[in-house]
Amino acid sequence: MTWSIVARDESGAFGVAIATRFFAVGALCPHAESNVGALSTQALINPYYGPHGLDLLRAGVPAPEVVRQLTAPDEGRDHRQLHVIDSEGRIGQHTGAQCVDWCGALAGEGFSVAGNMLANETVLEETAKVFRESKLPFGERLIAALQAGEAAGGDKRGRQSAALLIYSGEQYPELDIRVDDHAEPLVELRRLYEKAHERFVPYLKCSPSKARPWGIYDRSVIEQEIAGYKKPA
Repeated sequence: MTWSIVARDESGAFGVAIATRFFAVGALCPHAESNVGALSTQALINPYYGPHGLDLLRAGVPAPEVVRQLTAPDEGRDHRQLHVIDSEGRIGQHTGAQCVDWCGALAGEGFSVAGNMLANETVLEETAKVFRESKLPFGERLIAALQAGEAAGGDKRGRQSAALLIYSGEQYPELDIRVDDHAEPLVELRRLYEKAHERFVPYLKCSPSKARPWGIYDRSVIEQEIAGYKKPA
């Protein structure tokens, strides 16, 4: 199941966007951490790849070696798919020999796209093309890339869930949006992305951060910040 893109923005943010014909893809597949990297575990997922992979990335292990260390001892590795980007933008990828066609991965500068149970290889090519060429803000760019992949055929079984995870410098995510069960999950993901920028994103900018440990806690100032916020174009 599943195709996804893991990427590092020129700002230094890390993100994962993912979609599938399966329930709650955002619960166990995408993982990221600010200044560390991002990964997605797919096909017959191994939920431990996420926390263990981030531990390795945090220790400075390059993405290709992270993939090797995670998959080598795993007796089910032939049924797994995994791709990783590290803090230097290096890519690691694994598609097990028993993953269901069409399956595979490709990499570009600052991103990796991988999928299985896809309609065709064009799904990944179109996902990568739009991400590479788009000038949209990072989150929108990730969603647009998946929508291009879906237009090319997407998951050959259909649609059910999607997710977007972005870390942009703090220990908590800038966005963690999940569509667990929906007839048009990517349409709903984009709607939630837009909704998040009405109040949630500007509110979060008032929250405690590395630069401002206690944040803003004057409610009138918070409301002013929300009212004056303009979503990046």
